[in-house]
Amino acid sequence: MAINKDKNGQTNSINQVRYGCALGALHSVTAIPGAMPIAHCGPGCVDKQYTSLAFYNGFQGGGYAGGSVTPSDNLGENEVIFGGEKKLSELISATLKIMEADLFVVLNGCIGEIVGDDVFSVVSKFQEKNVPIVYAETGGFKGNNFIGHEIITEAIIEQYVDKYAVNKDKKIKGLINVWSELPFQNTFWRGDLVELKRVIEGAGFQVNILFGNGSKGIAEWKTIPNAQFNLVVSPWMGLSTAKYLEKKYNQPYLHIPVLPIGAGQTAEFLHKIVDFAGLDITHVDAFIKQEEKEYYYYLEHFTDFYAEYWWGLPATYAVVGDSIYNLAINKFLVNQLGLIPGKQIITDKAPEKYREAIAKEYAHLAEDVATTVEFVEDGYIVGEILRKTDFGHKPPIIFGTTWERDTAKALNGNIVEIGFPASYEVVLNKTYIGYRGALTLLENIFTAAISKSA
Repeated sequence: MAINKDKNGQTNSINQVRYGCALGALHSVTAIPGAMPIAHCGPGCVDKQYTSLAFYNGFQGGGYAGGSVTPSDNLGENEVIFGGEKKLSELISATLKIMEADLFVVLNGCIGEIVGDDVFSVVSKFQEKNVPIVYAETGGFKGNNFIGHEIITEAIIEQYVDKYAVNKDKKIKGLINVWSELPFQNTFWRGDLVELKRVIEGAGFQVNILFGNGSKGIAEWKTIPNAQFNLVVSPWMGLSTAKYLEKKYNQPYLHIPVLPIGAGQTAEFLHKIVDFAGLDITHVDAFIKQEEKEYYYYLEHFTDFYAEYWWGLPATYAVVGDSIYNLAINKFLVNQLGLIPGKQIITDKAPEKYREAIAKEYAHLAEDVATTVEFVEDGYIVGEILRKTDFGHKPPIIFGTTWERDTAKALNGNIVEIGFPASYEVVLNKTYIGYRGALTLLENIFTAAISKSA
């Protein structure tokens, strides 16, 4: 078989996969408190998505609706030949009897889409009985779980929120819908969204964070139309949803591509939101002052270590991972720590239409610091790029995944796992963003550096 390469050097096969298929976004459903996915797919599909995205990725677990709990009809040869609509209907009926949830989301996988199962017809019969249920066409060939996430999000809004929301035309000043990290794919999403909500609320806003422990679940989703505006904190994911809501509910949106890490980035981030909302800056400045007092208290004591061990600490780095964390980590390392960017590789298959804008962010990481970024999905190519990179005379630090551990060892460097898969991290509520997360990131970076000789 011939091995074909595209303009980026990507082959027609992928080694060391770094995302799930569109069905993998079932984890976006389980990330909504009170929501339950129902999978119309082949045997093993749900288990594979769980094992990769939710287990060997920080060992996050399945929770109330994920893992072995997720209902699936495990389509086989009979359904391929005769269709699986009857089996899906039976599965939904059984799920409603056994499982308690505020919202059920049916995800149509590859088999159902390929054979042409009319999932809409099956689900609509339950919707007519006022069952809180929606469906989403998430066949794996639609794209990865980033794309699946946006498909599911819009399906819930279109089929559920629009039906059950009260006073959809009423806008509440200061209420924001936040669209940011991809649940479970981004290893630290739970802690990150909690910190993101905390700092935005600290600036004087009400926040619909929508996913994770900080969300009020479906009750919060039903207030999406009432938000003053939508906030997209991501280089690209969430933009499609924000544009959709702009048309549907006449809501403007603010796009901030950089997830804030550290005092400088977080203060800038909050000022952008306040300016967009047209609020007085007095409250946000008071909050920033208090947060920075605590933040710099810890950094002041950290400087003793940094001054003493400068000779043994890394000077150059590479980041390998999803675009949202890749860009955020780069901004922090350059502006807060003064490290030198080596090679930056984005692995989330960002759509072509967004890549030019993403690349421009790397052209001005700081006033006098710029670098380039490559979009690569194949782990073999990632390893080759890193091994051929000149990191100078000191061993580099690699911010990547479990796949990069052998490469870091070959380079005599350090590694900090920041994304999927992260099989050497046990993650409960760790965060790397905002004020609190930046301190944790500093601890992990320099613990990895000084423990390398142990």
